[in-house]
Amino acid sequence: MINNEEFQDEIGNNHISSSAQNPVREDAFDSTDEEKIEKIKKDVENILITLGMDLTDDSLKGTPNRVAKMFVKEIFGGLNPAKKPKVSTFENNYKYGEMLVEKNITLYSTCEHHLLPIIGRAHVAYISSGKVIGLSKINRIVEYYAKRPQVQERLTMQIVQELQKALQTEDVACIIDAKHLCVNSRGIKDIESSTVTSEFGGKFKNENTRRELLEYIKLETKF
Repeated sequence: MINNEEFQDEIGNNHISSSAQNPVREDAFDSTDEEKIEKIKKDVENILITLGMDLTDDSLKGTPNRVAKMFVKEIFGGLNPAKKPKVSTFENNYKYGEMLVEKNITLYSTCEHHLLPIIGRAHVAYISSGKVIGLSKINRIVEYYAKRPQVQERLTMQIVQELQKALQTEDVACIIDAKHLCVNSRGIKDIESSTVTSEFGGKFKNENTRRELLEYIKLETKF
């Protein structure tokens, strides 16, 4: 019988998510950013000391503080709802009725199983049902949901769901093609492989519409 630790390793090594939403505790934002930084700083110090590093060295003295600030204010900043981008939509007064595709959005996220980077591109599309959104807002939504411990499947779904809510339409799609450093730099160490995930809503569930989207982004993958 597999024990709990082995089971947890199996989930992590196979990059399986146990939740459709990011598993965040209810008290996650009771502490200020500054309080969190101080706590994480001490934890990073302990990790480095345990590994045998000399924190009196000039190169390492500031590392715990730098890492703590990076965690709270940068790479995991998307956990904080206060940092969620304000999404303004506008009436589609020019009656554009075809799909709009924002492709090759640079994506940096972090695997929640090993806390190693996920690096790739997101391709997002929608068909207006009366509302349009500023192009830069699409990029900001991708960035917001990427800046947290993630699994790629969940990230893909969250981007689509957020845009569906903002645009008041089901006709939204997202495809992400990314490299996971937990696969590329450890474990199997396959530096060439990448992971492709997709979420198709509304009209994008139609095979012809999906084919048109793939032609736009030139991603030769069958879904």
